[in-house]
Amino acid sequence: MNKGLMIVISGPAGSGKGTVNAHLLSSGDFVYSVSATTRAPRAGEVDGVNYHYITREEFLDRIESGDMLEYTEYCGNFYGTPKKEAEEVLASGKNLILEIEVEGARNVKERYPDAVLILLLPPSFATQEARLRGRATETEEKIRERLTRTKEELLEAEHYDYVVYNHDGRDREAADEIRAILTAERASLRRNVGVAERYFAN
Repeated sequence: MNKGLMIVISGPAGSGKGTVNAHLLSSGDFVYSVSATTRAPRAGEVDGVNYHYITREEFLDRIESGDMLEYTEYCGNFYGTPKKEAEEVLASGKNLILEIEVEGARNVKERYPDAVLILLLPPSFATQEARLRGRATETEEKIRERLTRTKEELLEAEHYDYVVYNHDGRDREAADEIRAILTAERASLRRNVGVAERYFAN
């Protein structure tokens, strides 16, 4: 029980993942998992902060050696979670946040059944659309693409353990709800096997 918990937080564009995760990270007992990728860094991105930038050959070697907790290929580039770094964080007692898509979340759950999968959503599809349009940073085509993708992602909702709704202006409450979920998880009997034996042994 001294180990940290692995938390997967997924959500469609406009769900507020970045803001909610920032609240969690501010407490000091959460660590954000930095993914590895084979794509080139973009302007302003820093190796080890935004991503671990590695070659395609190195990524394939890590897959072969089992050093990727999960991975996917998107638009010709690989993205994945380095296994060694993830396990070091958990062993330190801190909770590890993986902000990944539904496919990666499913892969994590298969390899780490104890992982806690949380689906972060706006309160409604209409709210999500309003948020995306309110940004005024994307084309109509891109907005439509993101909304279509959301409908596909929600078909995977059954694979998650919890859903948290992020209402406008209440992102801190969403973060607190995630903390409450983890408190309950730590107290669950499936994570406290042998309660009677330990109780009478003291």
